[in-house]
Amino acid sequence: MTATSPAERFDRNVQRRSAQVLKQRVLDQQRDEFGKALAWAAEHDAIEQAAARIVSARRRYLLGNGKSLSYAALLAADLSAGLSGVHLVDGATVRPLDVLGDLRQGDLMVAISMSRYRRETVAVAEAYAAQGGELVLITDAEDAPLTSLAATRVVIGTDSASYASSPTSVVLALHLLATLTIASSKGAGRRLHERDVLAAHLNLYVDPT
Repeated sequence: MTATSPAERFDRNVQRRSAQVLKQRVLDQQRDEFGKALAWAAEHDAIEQAAARIVSARRRYLLGNGKSLSYAALLAADLSAGLSGVHLVDGATVRPLDVLGDLRQGDLMVAISMSRYRRETVAVAEAYAAQGGELVLITDAEDAPLTSLAATRVVIGTDSASYASSPTSVVLALHLLATLTIASSKGAGRRLHERDVLAAHLNLYVDPT
């Protein structure tokens, strides 16, 4: 497990490189990374296992901090389109203390924790698992924090030729996870249709012209 900072990656990958050279390096690296992610997803069943646990849960809590909060919000938005009982633990409308204080049988937490691993995510997920809660972990290293506590873990690469960790493989995994989960939910089709009707009634979207 190697946790390098954006500043360290900037010095190593970005500093003193022309825009053209840097762009090509990032594109080449992302092409390779995406190919590896596709091959990994085809060969392993971790995403299927995670989807099965999520769809069978009573309430689903999505946890992440820092950049991983954006990933958690993305997954929460996609899951809530076809599932009820999906809650983003954002520290405002849904607070970690409230989740930990109201843990019930059938609840599940999906923790997204990428390098550098945020202390808040690790602490909350550890407390959740210590109380008997079921934990699904999405992370970027086999020896990352929380891996020993997770009932199912999805380990995906985030290498990049930039100063920032790549979102490419993470977003692919989240897209697959949401798709497989919704496809397995018996009430997803009805819920999606009902949401379309409500969205039209509320005039939420601009019609394309």
